[in-house]
Amino acid sequence: MSNTAQEIYSQVVLNLPPTERLRLTNLILNELIQQNISIIDESDTWNEEDKLDLVAFSLQNTASFFDDSEEIV
Repeated sequence: MSNTAQEIYSQVVLNLPPTERLRLTNLILNELIQQNISIIDESDTWNEEDKLDLVAFSLQNTASFFDDSEEIV
């Protein structure tokens, strides 16, 4: 049998009809909830790199709304 999640997904899950795939997803998520597994870092603190990334993305995204001929006031 396959060892990795990608192999299982490719060989087994993709061959299931959509309703069975949803049922499988539900089973997996319910199992994780019952085990109370915390795999997501729920830290709400932002480090300096996070802040710089956000600013850089925001500036880049905002700049995409203006063409080079427009002056930003």
